[in-house]
Formats: sequence, structure tokens, C-alpha cells
Amino acid sequence: MGTEVKNGKSVRVHTVYKTKEGERVPGVTTVLGILGKPALIHWAWNLGIEGIDYRKYRDDKADIGTLAHAMVMAHLKGEETDTSGYTENQINLAETCFLKYLEWEDEHDIVPIMLETPLVSEKYRYGGTLDNYCLLDGIPTLLDYKTGKAIYDEYFYQLGGYRELLKEHKSPVKRCMILRLGRDETEGFEVKERTDLKLEIKIFLQCVKVYHLQNELKNKYK
Repeated sequence: MGTEVKNGKSVRVHTVYKTKEGERVPGVTTVLGILGKPALIHWAWNLGIEGIDYRKYRDDKADIGTLAHAMVMAHLKGEETDTSGYTENQINLAETCFLKYLEWEDEHDIVPIMLETPLVSEKYRYGGTLDNYCLLDGIPTLLDYKTGKAIYDEYFYQLGGYRELLKEHKSPVKRCMILRLGRDETEGFEVKERTDLKLEIKIFLQCVKVYHLQNELKNKYK
């Protein structure tokens, strides 16, 4: 998944991944969509109890997160961020996320190698667009940026998928890191790092198998 500008607003878009033979394959986030997310159901229920339409709330938060992500990527690429199409409140909150990121970045030396780069696994038949594969303080590192209130295990399953893609493309990874940029002052800032993703990679690759098996079953009974 990458970003592009539509109607003056940066939006996350689903990249179409294809093997060398032209077979369309799922992306990392699509693969992980087979996993249940009971926490989201509880979250939506709580908002309903408070009289809040979870769809509007979700879309507003998603816009803030998308803009914050775009600001980080534009900064790393040496580009300007187009904030047209966003509300003043969304821009202010996204800038709060971005400023937190800059505070973290000031303490490190980052040399980007791949930014928002789409890759495809011919071996396992899936694709993914990683945020940032770089030399972080001289160490080959896979970085992923998240906005929200917490870092979930599923995020590391996602990194496991990206790490496997980089391995297949002969790009070594010594550590994997998630930077969570809170969308306001109450959500804070958090960094979590894992050097060994063996179990996360196994879980992700099992999800790939299940995804393809489910598709085979659908096609069998069309």
C-alpha cells in the first residue's frame, strides 16, 4: 500500500501486485485481513454506546494518520506535503505526529534505501509495500510507521511479511522497528523493536497459505 494525491488529499491506495508471469497476488495487509479483529468490534460497540458514528470517527482518524504518514514520507524524500483537502484540525494533529517523529529522528542517523517500495514474492505469491528500509545508525533496518493508540502483534506479522520479501530480494535485515505516532498529545509516542521475527514470519506465511486455499475453494465452486 502506498500513497497518492486525489482531489488535493493524500490517500492510501492499494497497489496491484503481480508475479513475473502476470498472476495477480494479494498484498500483505490483504493477507492479514483473514485474521479476526475482536478488538475492533469492541471499539465500534463502545463508540455506539457513546452515540458516536464509528464510520465518521474512523474516517477522520484515518485522514489524520494518512496525512501524518505522508508528512514523514515527504520529509524523507525531500518533498513538500500537500495538505489541501484536510481540515485545520486534521492538519494540526498530523503535525503533532510529525513533530514527534522529528524528535525521534534527531537522535539517529537514517540513510533510506527503499521508501514506499513495492516488492513481490515469487516463492510465496504475495506482495507488499514497505515504508522504509534503511541504514539506521549503520544497521540494516525495516521501519514501519503507525498512528493510533497502541502497537499490536499483527503489526509485527506485517513486518514479518516485509522482511521475507526483503530476504527474497537479497536485502539483509538486522532489526525491525515500529514507530507509533500518536494522533494527539494523549496518544503519545512509542517505539518497539524486534530482531527475531521467526514466529511472526511463520504466522504470516501460514496466513498466505490459508488465503490462497480460500481462493482456490471459491474458484472451485463458482
